[in-house]
Amino acid sequence: MRAQEITFLKLVQGDKQFQVPLYQRTYSWGGEQLRRLWEDVGELVDQHLAGDPAAPHFLGSVVLAPGQIQAGGVQRWLVVDGQQRLTTLMLAFTALRDHLKETGDTRAADRVHRQILVNEFHEGLDHYRLLPTQADREAYTACVQSRAEAGGGDNVGAAYRFFRGALAEGPEAGDERWIATVETVLKDLLSIVEITAESGDNVYRIFESINNTGVGLSQSDLLRNYVFMLLPRRGERIYEELWLPMQQSLGPKNLELLVWLDLVVRGHHKTKQSEIYREQQKRLQPLAGDEDALQREIEQLAERAGRFLRIIEPARERSPALRAVLERLASWGGQTHFPLALHLLDLLAADRTTSDDAAQALGYVESYLVRRLICQTPTTGLNRIFMDAPKDLETDRPAAEAVRRFLSGRRRRWPSDEELREAIRTKPFYWSGRPPQRSYILRRLEESYRASEPVDFAKASLSVEHVLPQRPAPAWFDLLAEETEPDQTPQELHDRLVHTLGNLTLTGDNSKLSNHPFERKQQILDSSALRMNLEIASAQRWGKAEIHERAGRLAERAVELWPGPIGGLKPTGEESPGWAELRAALVAMPSGTWTTYGDVAELIGSHPVAVGSYLGANPTVIGAYRVLTAEGKISPSFRWADGSDRPPPQDLLSSEGVRFDSWGRAHRTRRLSAAELATLLGKDVGRPTVLDPLPGGEDAAAAERFRTQLQENRPDAYAGVLAALDFWRRQGGHVTYGRHEETSCFPMLDAGTSHRPHLLWPFGIYPVSGTVEVVFQYLKSRSPFDDTEQRRELLNRLNKIDGIDLPEAKLELRPSFPVSVFAQHGDEICEVLDWFVGVAALDLARRD
Repeated sequence: MRAQEITFLKLVQGDKQFQVPLYQRTYSWGGEQLRRLWEDVGELVDQHLAGDPAAPHFLGSVVLAPGQIQAGGVQRWLVVDGQQRLTTLMLAFTALRDHLKETGDTRAADRVHRQILVNEFHEGLDHYRLLPTQADREAYTACVQSRAEAGGGDNVGAAYRFFRGALAEGPEAGDERWIATVETVLKDLLSIVEITAESGDNVYRIFESINNTGVGLSQSDLLRNYVFMLLPRRGERIYEELWLPMQQSLGPKNLELLVWLDLVVRGHHKTKQSEIYREQQKRLQPLAGDEDALQREIEQLAERAGRFLRIIEPARERSPALRAVLERLASWGGQTHFPLALHLLDLLAADRTTSDDAAQALGYVESYLVRRLICQTPTTGLNRIFMDAPKDLETDRPAAEAVRRFLSGRRRRWPSDEELREAIRTKPFYWSGRPPQRSYILRRLEESYRASEPVDFAKASLSVEHVLPQRPAPAWFDLLAEETEPDQTPQELHDRLVHTLGNLTLTGDNSKLSNHPFERKQQILDSSALRMNLEIASAQRWGKAEIHERAGRLAERAVELWPGPIGGLKPTGEESPGWAELRAALVAMPSGTWTTYGDVAELIGSHPVAVGSYLGANPTVIGAYRVLTAEGKISPSFRWADGSDRPPPQDLLSSEGVRFDSWGRAHRTRRLSAAELATLLGKDVGRPTVLDPLPGGEDAAAAERFRTQLQENRPDAYAGVLAALDFWRRQGGHVTYGRHEETSCFPMLDAGTSHRPHLLWPFGIYPVSGTVEVVFQYLKSRSPFDDTEQRRELLNRLNKIDGIDLPEAKLELRPSFPVSVFAQHGDEICEVLDWFVGVAALDLARRD
């Protein structure tokens, strides 16, 4: 085998084709890997534009084996390893080509297409420089050919859409120099090690050996080995006295994190965690031969380890004020604040600040993080802000003042009081951040009441409750009908209110509260120990006015709890974060889907009219044609940008597979709701936990409620549903039920071992609303359905049944079909269930 370091352009140039063998898994990179790659690209672009020397970024290796070559054909190479990187970069270039085309630079677009993506003078499959596995081929070639279905619901389509959005949202997206630099970086500054096998080598054996390696050394392991190699005389003593206690107190992961933080607070703010060893080695190399100096370095690291322990275990902190804010940040979770927190403790150890001043400074950090979450400010660049802080803080003023001034910087987006109040009133808080962070904010708001007998939150088992229920009974809609705006339905008003902070509280009685009328909820909340619940219980009714009034009261508490930036005013001329979220949502929509102005407004905490006005004023927004009226029609006011030669929106959507009726209304199965848009953006969205299947055996009382509701509401499907559930039990499955007033039903299968349960369920049945939700969103993280092809096969098998039309664009969501399908096609659904069990059994045999 031969190996050489090469740029991506040199790797792919020429009449050649990279074929991904069938034994390779399908394309699987997700948002985390894509974002990491794009951050690396962004750093190289910034360095290049600033005139700084930009060393190539090592992307990894690609292992190739020569394939067959025919006279006049292309040179084929089998991709033994590295197909994820190759496919990702090819998709990045398809997105770059389409971005160039849309911005009017057709010459550059044509250059990228011919130079990178295709073999210009070859036809058929030989035309493509990269030929993925058959499972990914259609989605990939759709992107290369710019077909209507490009950017579908699978991982290939998602990666293409990611890069389209990243290019459109780039800091200088309209600047020709910026785009040209992105192209240069992708072509010439991403370094790949090309490893080439010889003809006749056993390619599959090579693949196996590469992918069955042992556990590698961590970055801290490599550093330890290097450091103690430089300490031939004192190494054993220093290891026992300094390094080993540090390693034992922190553990391997936190030790590696400390070694990275040590670099960051020293000013190496651009160091990635994957580059710790190299950067520390570079820093320590001049000390080789000076064991005194090396010992001092390890002593300093050990001292810093003690300070780091106070951040991750705040009980170790002696100062009450500092301990309290460190505990709050630990409850908040994450590591974003670690560089700044460690820097402040370094200042404290050096007597350059006081405990109270450091506590106040970290209080500003908490405020900054909380306000950004409530206002749904994009988290892009947040880690970089805190990594920059140690070197950028002003040193001629108290630490707290310096931190507040730093975080108040114009491009650091610390929301003002005005923005905070508006967000609490309008934003869907229930979709913000992670569940513990939402609970934390509600807990802090409750604590602000300063009750004489406060709740012990450490012992209380509380969860977030919607006062106006997520799935309300008809009486709730009657109440909301009194407050709707012209042309607004009670359902639309409900959707705009239900997830806002003014409608949320903490309770231990979710299952009792469910979607009962407000009068019953009042009785339960009135017995709560939480002051915020007593306040809700004192209301006479619970609708729009009450939710907005409570939002205003909570906003004033939030403003006092979490102080804002210096000046406290929203910067003039700065775009609202909601519009960036709108653009991200439209980019995230798979080909063949549509949404409404109301859905987008619900997602970003705006109003349908404002969304329409924004899109009307910005016709170049990617995917704007996917936003339709509540009826599913093209808005009469929709216009393409001047000079555009794109077809009418209805024709474009039709070419993607969206069907329209004779009145010009799009088919509802292709609509993405606000919750589905939020899911595509990676928000923590799901059905209420009380609707999800519970572990354990079947609940006889819940089963009876389910059967009663099904008989009363969907009598035609009753026999078919029960027959299918009996069939499922005979296949070795069991059935569980939700605890909501609408008693949902889940056919469950434990496809695990005695040591590791592995629960799967194909769908949930809702007897009152009459829907069957196919839970692709859950299946995508559970083997074997984490393979897109298996989910696609499930979708295709269901779609062969009359009455079921699940769009492929929702392979990562929870599309539904009517429960009435069971009336005439129960046997066909049982055939699909039988296939589902068989696939799970084969996977279990493979894993066991």
